[in-house]
Amino acid sequence: MEHIKKVVLLSGGIDSICLTYGIRPDIAYTIDYGQTVAEREIYVSKFICGELGIEHKVINVDCRNLGTGTLANSENLSLSPSEEWWPYRNQLLVTLACMQGIKDSVNEMYLASVKSDNFHRDGTKEFYNHMDKLVSYQEGEISINCPTLDLYSHELAHRYNVPLELLSIAHSCHLSNLACGKCSGCIKQLKVRYELGID
Repeated sequence: MEHIKKVVLLSGGIDSICLTYGIRPDIAYTIDYGQTVAEREIYVSKFICGELGIEHKVINVDCRNLGTGTLANSENLSLSPSEEWWPYRNQLLVTLACMQGIKDSVNEMYLASVKSDNFHRDGTKEFYNHMDKLVSYQEGEISINCPTLDLYSHELAHRYNVPLELLSIAHSCHLSNLACGKCSGCIKQLKVRYELGID
């Protein structure tokens, strides 16, 4: 039986760390698309992959001039649903990852969006279903999977029994490579750390 090659998009945040730990893909991609916190995301992701023995690749495409909100260190658009909103970001990340995935003979791509992300349209089950149909229709027939949509972050950590020492290095800040403790990403991480009993 032919091996199914799996890749996870790993940002170094709690959710993607949990998914990577849980499914143990063949390879993980971290994408530097021009976000202000790319350096720390790459550092954490490399560390996680080293701990788990997973191949890690960094994809570099600077799209900062197309971004908005805190992740791009720029003004929000009036239709923005949150301070970190970056138009079509998840669609961009899937596309860039698939471009690399074709070269790496990937069959299945996994992303970690959780229940609390569904106020973004690109954090919903409908979005991932659309992306799966679009990508699998094209050459390469890569399937797009997001098995985490019905769980909150702390539930995801419990589901995969992720060691707290791995989660303790997660980076979710939108503003800085050193966590600011004030942005929505940091607040979410503090909430999840409390729910998991991480000091």
